[in-house]
Amino acid sequence: MLVNAGRGLVVAGGLLAGAATIGVLVAVPQTRSWVQGIDDAAYDLAGDLNNRPATLVAEAFSFLGTVWFNWPLRIIVAIVLALKTRWLQLAAFALAVASSEILIGVLKSAYARERPPGSLIETTGASFPSGHAIAGAVTAVGIVVTVFPPGRRRWHWELIAVIFSTVMALSRVYLHAHWLSDTIAGALLGAALALGWPALLTAIVRRPAREPAAPVDPPLGTPP
Repeated sequence: MLVNAGRGLVVAGGLLAGAATIGVLVAVPQTRSWVQGIDDAAYDLAGDLNNRPATLVAEAFSFLGTVWFNWPLRIIVAIVLALKTRWLQLAAFALAVASSEILIGVLKSAYARERPPGSLIETTGASFPSGHAIAGAVTAVGIVVTVFPPGRRRWHWELIAVIFSTVMALSRVYLHAHWLSDTIAGALLGAALALGWPALLTAIVRRPAREPAAPVDPPLGTPP
């Protein structure tokens, strides 16, 4: 079993609803300025906190979110799951990663939001949502859910995955590479996919089989 299917679907649905809510607030002109005000405050705070040690840590997390680190790690995990013939886990992880990559491109093209000025690192593409935040969350949470069996040990690693995803998201704001709303929406979306796909596949696999139809009595006079 990957997860408690019912609880996993509820949590994933809540995370997805949170990401969608931020997406709507950013898209609707009547609420966009309100969101931008919060984003501007976070941008200014990040500038006030700027220091060399923090910048080095943020840059390290930026590398962890690139294709040069993320994809080799994903491939290794997929190979390990395949060698252990854990096909359900492999399918859930692959679907989470694939759907996240598709959504990153689609949403960035749809929103075409400009990035914050003065980024401390080189950036490409639109700002909303944060690709680093999505990739970090879907990889970290996805690995924990598919590699570790349910239990206390998984809870320990899930906490680490949440902390990692949070720091990844905040590092993008610190580096002025994304607005705060970009990273929150991205982290929520990535975590929703990482939890949602395993829960959905578990629900499908564990779906109870239909009860056999009741036998029909033969017509009168039919030999037994």
